[in-house]
Amino acid sequence: MRALITGITGFAGSHLAEYLLNRNDVEVYGTIRWRSRTENIDAIRTRIYLLECDLTDASSVDRVIFEVRPDLIFHLAAQSFVPTSWHAPAETLMNNILSQLHIFEAVRRAGLRPRVQIACSSEEYGLVYPTEVPITEENPLRPLSPYGVSKVAQDLLGYQYFQSYGLFIVRTRAFNHTGPRRGEVFVTSNFAKQIAEIEAGLREPVVYVGNLTAKRDFTDVRDIVRGYWLALEKGEPGEVYNICQGKTWTVKEVLETLIELAQIEVKIQVESGRFRPSDVPVLWGSCDKFHRQTGWQPEIPLQETLEDLLNYWRDRVKAGSLDRQ
Repeated sequence: MRALITGITGFAGSHLAEYLLNRNDVEVYGTIRWRSRTENIDAIRTRIYLLECDLTDASSVDRVIFEVRPDLIFHLAAQSFVPTSWHAPAETLMNNILSQLHIFEAVRRAGLRPRVQIACSSEEYGLVYPTEVPITEENPLRPLSPYGVSKVAQDLLGYQYFQSYGLFIVRTRAFNHTGPRRGEVFVTSNFAKQIAEIEAGLREPVVYVGNLTAKRDFTDVRDIVRGYWLALEKGEPGEVYNICQGKTWTVKEVLETLIELAQIEVKIQVESGRFRPSDVPVLWGSCDKFHRQTGWQPEIPLQETLEDLLNYWRDRVKAGSLDRQ
């Protein structure tokens, strides 16, 4: 089979590529942009096929779809950092919605029948009331950021193209996921980087934080991408599935776990600039529907995930220190 991963150089995309390669029954293709940072895929670059593509340009997408003729499409590419969506709402909406639309239209023009997974988000649920947790797929969508709105649009566009044209599209709403290679702007990775730099003596023993009370349902990225595969292998076209751990931790608890793993003493300093204009207080999901359909369940405990993340940043900090010598 030929699998096309949009956003292959990103966090989840690179882990998904590794998962597919380890299956030994899939040829892996991925889209990149001329400015894409490729360090996440350096270890597997000789084993995958990369195609330059601007997903916001319909002709560019057509060229890739006609050339690859994929059996599977994992659409992961997006402007995925929630705070950026407030600074660049138009860019977020245009990038996330148009990119997906161009993929669907290219598939139709090519006359293909691939299985398509759309990486939607728990941010679509947004404002969740205490009586509505754990969140099921039937919960109302009340997004609280332009990013969340863009994901609702992607979600419903996937449903519409399934209903209107019969495309095999499965929508997955992944809750928070983390692990090695997580971008440093995301909270777990940002904490881990700060702590690794403190360990290395590169900064004062102060961890700068924003909202520590938010509750999130964290899952290891390696479990998430296994779920993406199962969504296309065993999921029903037209359906939507939550993928999550099914339990929550406060951001403060995550920070405390990382500090405990490092066994260092630090001061915690709140910075107002790290707060969002509106934040989702609780994202706690139920993956019962997905488990019943595919048998998927998370396997990697959060402490192991955070330890792997911290070790990832220790290695990067060490490498950076050697480069400066």
